[in-house]
Amino acid sequence: VQLQASGGGLVQPGGSLRLSCAASGLSLDQYSIGWFRRAPGKELVGVSCISARDGSTYYAEAVKGRFTISRDNAKKTVNLQMNSLKPEDTADYFCAPVSVPHCLPTGDYGRGTQVTVSS
Repeated sequence: VQLQASGGGLVQPGGSLRLSCAASGLSLDQYSIGWFRRAPGKELVGVSCISARDGSTYYAEAVKGRFTISRDNAKKTVNLQMNSLKPEDTADYFCAPVSVPHCLPTGDYGRGTQVTVSS
C-alpha cells in the first residue's frame, strides 16, 4: 500500500498540528499504521503507531502525553494530533504500515510532510 502524509507546516512552540496519512482512497482499517520522523541531520525514528487488530496505540517517550494517533474510518485516514509542540519536534514526518507492538515498518514510507516548530 502506498501511503502519503499531509498536514505539516510552520507552527510556534506550544502550538498544534494535525497530520493525516492516507492511501489514495483505500481504507486503512486493515493495516496497523505507524508515524515516523526524521529531524535534520538525524536518523528516522518511530513516533507512534496504531494496531489494526484492537486499536491499541503506542508512543515514543518523547511524544507521550502530547501526541495522539487515531483512525478516521469515514475519511480513510490515520491521524496524528500533535499538541504542545516543541522545536525538537521539527522534522519530516512519514507514515507506513507496521507490525505491532514494536511499530516496525512493513512497507514503504511514502511521501512525507514537513513540520517546523519555530518562533
